Amino acid sequence: MATQSEAIRNCSSGVCDPQRTQGLEAPAPKGGYKLVVLEGPGLFLAAQVTKQGGDTDLTNVSLDIDGRNVFAITYAAARNIGLTQANPAGMVLMPSRKVDDLTLGFPTPLRFERSLVLSIQVNEDGVVQVVGNVWHGGA
Repeated sequence: MATQSEAIRNCSSGVCDPQRTQGLEAPAPKGGYKLVVLEGPGLFLAAQVTKQGGDTDLTNVSLDIDGRNVFAITYAAARNIGLTQANPAGMVLMPSRKVDDLTLGFPTPLRFERSLVLSIQVNEDGVVQVVGNVWHGGA
């Protein structure tokens, strides 16, 4: 049975217990890396993956919620299909000469019951580091 303080708490109009979880791979030679792994239940709010270095931008960023892939794209694909400005797809690539920043968010939080995994597959040489951030909250 819920205590009185738990029963009064109502997060329906917002996100309870918001927080950021970060993962880092440095250096990041070719291979797959799970940058952030969260156990559910919870709410996904947004993610950001920065990549420093690399010669082809063929590194793939992937987000899986409860074992289902909800997002997967390479830095090169994001650049090629014009995701370098605000768009309704919920993902934006902010490229620079040194660090590429890929962000992901949806209009409403996505609920995960079992797990959330933000991963990266480095398919290029010269990646100095990758940093992944996930903003999430309680369910």
